Amino acid sequence: MIPTEDASARKREIEEKLKQEQETLAFIRENLEKSDQLTKGMVSILSSFESRLMQLENSIIPVHKQTENLQRLQENVDKTLSCMDHVISYYHVAKDTDKIIREGPTGRLDEYLACIAKIQKAVEYFQDNNPDSPELNLVKARFEKGKESLEAEFRGLLTRYSKPVPPILILDAIGVDEELEVQEEVTLEHLPEAVLQDIIIISGWLVEYGRNQGQGQRVHRVRMRGAPRTRRGPTPVHRHRSSEKRRPSPSMRFYSSTILYDFMNVYFQIRSNQLDRSIKGLKEHFRKSSASSGILYSPAVQTKRKDTPTKKAPKRPVGHDYDLRVKHLNDALSEKHGASAGKDDVLDIEIDSYIHCISAFVKLAQSEYALLSEIIPEHHQKKTFDSLIQEALDNLMLEGDNIVSAARKAILRHDYSAVLTIFPILRHLKQTKPDFDTTLQGTAASTKNKLPTLITSMETTGAKALEEFADSIKNDPDKEYNMPKDGTVHELTSNAILFLQQLLDFQETAGAMLASQVLGDTYNIPLDPRETSSSASSYSSEFSRRLLSTYICKVLGNLQLNLLSKSKVYEDQALSAIFLHNNYNYILKSLEKSELIQLVAVTNKKVESSYRELIQQQIQVYQRSWYKVTEHLTDRNMPAFQPGTKLKDKERQAIKDKFKGFNDGLEELCKIQKGWAIPDKEQRDFIRQAQRKVVSEAYKAFLQRYANISFTKNPEKYHKYRPDDVEDMIERLFDTSA
Repeated sequence: MIPTEDASARKREIEEKLKQEQETLAFIRENLEKSDQLTKGMVSILSSFESRLMQLENSIIPVHKQTENLQRLQENVDKTLSCMDHVISYYHVAKDTDKIIREGPTGRLDEYLACIAKIQKAVEYFQDNNPDSPELNLVKARFEKGKESLEAEFRGLLTRYSKPVPPILILDAIGVDEELEVQEEVTLEHLPEAVLQDIIIISGWLVEYGRNQGQGQRVHRVRMRGAPRTRRGPTPVHRHRSSEKRRPSPSMRFYSSTILYDFMNVYFQIRSNQLDRSIKGLKEHFRKSSASSGILYSPAVQTKRKDTPTKKAPKRPVGHDYDLRVKHLNDALSEKHGASAGKDDVLDIEIDSYIHCISAFVKLAQSEYALLSEIIPEHHQKKTFDSLIQEALDNLMLEGDNIVSAARKAILRHDYSAVLTIFPILRHLKQTKPDFDTTLQGTAASTKNKLPTLITSMETTGAKALEEFADSIKNDPDKEYNMPKDGTVHELTSNAILFLQQLLDFQETAGAMLASQVLGDTYNIPLDPRETSSSASSYSSEFSRRLLSTYICKVLGNLQLNLLSKSKVYEDQALSAIFLHNNYNYILKSLEKSELIQLVAVTNKKVESSYRELIQQQIQVYQRSWYKVTEHLTDRNMPAFQPGTKLKDKERQAIKDKFKGFNDGLEELCKIQKGWAIPDKEQRDFIRQAQRKVVSEAYKAFLQRYANISFTKNPEKYHKYRPDDVEDMIERLFDTSA
């Protein structure tokens, strides 16, 4: 059972909760009634607002429609008036532009092109809407007049501002100063920047609109710049401007594949003339500079010019070492005089000038193409460039052909040293050929083949000269009047060695010449399998050295045979030996002083020992000439004499004959050999010392043998010379001044 107190408390608690719930329910009902009242009020307001909006709309819509119709009518009227003004303006174009068209575009190209644009639009309008109108013919005529004025302005700007490049600037552009770590590229600016911009604009317009309007083809529009052109400062023509700046967009362009525009012909004719004048100006600069000082000057390369008027080319030219050949020729040239020396000097200048002109042509042609690419349409650039360079290129090739022709004439005269002039040219042409081919890429095959043809011609001529030179050494005639009386070095030997020394500067060039004529078979040189499939110009450097080494050995062999033949001209065998000794010694010393010894050793390892053996053999032959003197000092066929013994007349006479034979033989030999020559001091001293030792020792022994033997009442008559006197006499051999 639940206690009574707990039940009462529980009941009171339930009643209190019930009361609270009833109060909450009453509050909710009251709020619901208020919400219903507010909703009814809002519905009433919205219904009233909707009614009023409908009334307003019914009043405004008719007014709005009327206003819209009025505005449309106004726009139509305005457009009609604008079209009328536009159409009427076409009838005034010819009159409005007449003054500017007549005065031409000079000094106001933008304004002039704007007038041309107006005329173009008028032509389009009349062609589309009134082709029979007399106004069409009028504006067409005005357009043709404007086009002719632009063509004339194009020609005038090019003519007025195209100038030959100064020679000093060309020399700076092709020169390389090896002392500078960072090379500064010299840029060639052919036209002022402002003029170049005008020419580019005119060119673009002529390409776009310069065709014959009578063909009935529709003229395409070109976008004109509204703002004035800004004049930029001078910049090199080598930089590339974007095609948007110098050409209308591709969609606006019209090109005729069958028409080479007149302005392109004008361009290449004017620029071709300037290119040729630039190269001729460089030649004239060489002549004047050489005539005044003999040394060329250019600020960029002045440190390179010291002893010769030769300057190295770029990379590439880079380099033509023609000064090395000149250095070898200095001694030979110093012996010349009068017209002969002057002729050689002029030839050297012309060769040097030609080498520089080849480098200048490549540099100028590259610069011309950079300029042309900004002015001429892309698909006409190669053909125009081909035409542009023809005159200058043909002149250079003609000059090269003349050099080859002169070399061939020199071969006929057996003047082989003169043929060496083509060696520096040929080497430079080969060094320049990669740049040459790159520059002429895209030109006609006949144009690209001109340099290879000249190179082949020079190689053929050079190879012929080398072969005929070797044959001339072998077949040089044995003329007594041409032989040195004192047995010194023969002119043939000195000329042959000088020629071979000059070849050292052009080893690869000479080797390639020989290889180009397949002369390897002549010298029995086995070809490397990797080389047999190569062209003549691509023979390896090592093979060129082997081929040239074999050639030099052949020349030396021919020279040795000829010297042996010439030595037989001398009646005196001792003089013949001195002659051969001098020549062999000269050859050996010349080989040792230059790189010839290393080059010959490529195919003949024993060349040095071979010549030393030949020299020693001739010394021995010479020494045998003293046997007729020293044989009188021997005791052969003489009895033994005791001091104090009385000699028979026959014995006394035998001793007298010994002394007399020695004295006469010594005097005769010293008199004859005193006039002979041994130019090499070392060899001269060696031969004197060896002979002095042999004769002096024999003479001293001879005197000692007969010192205490009385064989004459006048001993001073037979004992003419003391040993010291004999030594002094031998010491004066080979010395005409003694």
